[in-house]
Amino acid sequence: MVKKNRKGKKAAHLARTAEEFNPDYTEIKNDLKRIGLLAGMFLAILIALSFIL
Repeated sequence: MVKKNRKGKKAAHLARTAEEFNPDYTEIKNDLKRIGLLAGMFLAILIALSFIL
């Protein structure tokens, strides 16, 4: 009986999937920046209103 080399097949499969997976997070970064900016503006407005009211 011939033994199959499973390590080589598994390593090749892992290498191929690692090369294929290349996510692009530019939209998520832009959304997070916008959320942070809005949160900072609302916080500044609340602080300003606390002094006025």
